[in-house]
Amino acid sequence: MLTRRPSRMTGLACLAVAALSAGCAAQTAPDAAASTGSVSVAAPTTAAGSTSSEVAASSAAPAREEAGSTPFPGDTRADVAEAVDPDGLTVTAVRAAAHEGFDRVVFELSGSGTPGWSVEYVDAPSAQGSGAAIDVPGSAYLGVTLQGTSYPYDSGAEEVARGAVPVSGTDVVQGVFFDGTFEGTSAAVVGTATRAPFRVYSLTGPSRVVVEVATAG
Repeated sequence: MLTRRPSRMTGLACLAVAALSAGCAAQTAPDAAASTGSVSVAAPTTAAGSTSSEVAASSAAPAREEAGSTPFPGDTRADVAEAVDPDGLTVTAVRAAAHEGFDRVVFELSGSGTPGWSVEYVDAPSAQGSGAAIDVPGSAYLGVTLQGTSYPYDSGAEEVARGAVPVSGTDVVQGVFFDGTFEGTSAAVVGTATRAPFRVYSLTGPSRVVVEVATAG
């Protein structure tokens, strides 16, 4: 009696079917693969007279959906803050620029840490130490004092010269006078067209104190 051996072709066909089934199970859905893609966001451009972090700080405020739809985040009350780890802070630059809805005055400092500040409207601006009257354009005056600052001969930085700071193109800010440093306090006066709302905040890299005054009208 003859015994029939299994066909070699039948065995190969079974192997092919098994391999095809495994390959189908291992496929990844196209939609799942596409969902792993990333989205890049372009960095914002900066306006003239502002650093990227100053622009970013303004962007951190509630976004304006329409011009004038969000009130200016400030008032006319005194703004006071304590110094944080001040080391070698000397005012090296003061600048003013116009922005939509407000004018900005920036006090840039050398060193590290954050100066304290006191910013408030005063009736008659005067020099620290001597008490002499300070002449600055404007109908209202914001007195600015920065605490925890150093004399330039201690910090090694070049301090802004005492006197009027060039201001042009601004609306409510009429003038700025830097009064220098005396016993750990640097002072300035910002002349404004009216007692408009203002706000104060600090930035790092480099250290800065920013005063923003709402545009009158």
